Amino acid sequence: MQSETCAYALLAGLALALVIAAATDLKRREIDNWLNTAVALGAPLYWLASGYGPTQVLLQLALAVAVLGLFAALFQAGAMGGGDAKLLTALALWVQPAGFARLVVLMSLAGGVLTLGCMLAHRLQHRSGAPAVPYGVAIAAAGLWTLASHHLPALRDAPAAWSTGW
Repeated sequence: MQSETCAYALLAGLALALVIAAATDLKRREIDNWLNTAVALGAPLYWLASGYGPTQVLLQLALAVAVLGLFAALFQAGAMGGGDAKLLTALALWVQPAGFARLVVLMSLAGGVLTLGCMLAHRLQHRSGAPAVPYGVAIAAAGLWTLASHHLPALRDAPAAWSTGW
């Protein structure tokens, strides 16, 4: 029971980190390295609290390495910011592969809408060049959606004894 509470506390920390990432990316078009590092370093604590076995840990690490390779290449090509690639890599340590695939689809859809909105605002303000798109907002939104859709039903269905322990 205590490890379950710890796991949910870590998930709440992750959710807060995603909100901070979105806010700073929106304000400064930058996601701080300390924040990405904190997200990545929180994952092993979550694994421990959630009872991950060695196979699950290796799967999460393999997913993160694959995500790093893919999104680092997109960063090199100028298609994505470095903070965005690091945030996605850190998130890959938390979200199981099937959930991460959904996260990427949601992120792409939200990112497309965000990009169109930024382009429209850019043109309406008669600015030249390409607009800067705070893609961390799309990443955070997809991450929050993925976390909520996976973990909130479990909270809603928690036994009464667990919920009265607060």
